[in-house]
Amino acid sequence: MPMRKLIKAIASDISGATAVEYGLILALIFLAMLAAVQNFGNTSIAMWEGVAEKIEATRN
Repeated sequence: MPMRKLIKAIASDISGATAVEYGLILALIFLAMLAAVQNFGNTSIAMWEGVAEKIEATRN
């Protein structure tokens, strides 16, 4: 009988669910930040490549 009480207590415990939800939210925020930084990096690289091309064009 004590095993049945333990299983019932574990099944009805929701404190771990909050931690899982926070973890999922944190993972989504991390993915959004990663996408934003990657987009910024690609845009920045393209801008500097354009600057380098213009400088090369004025040298020739």
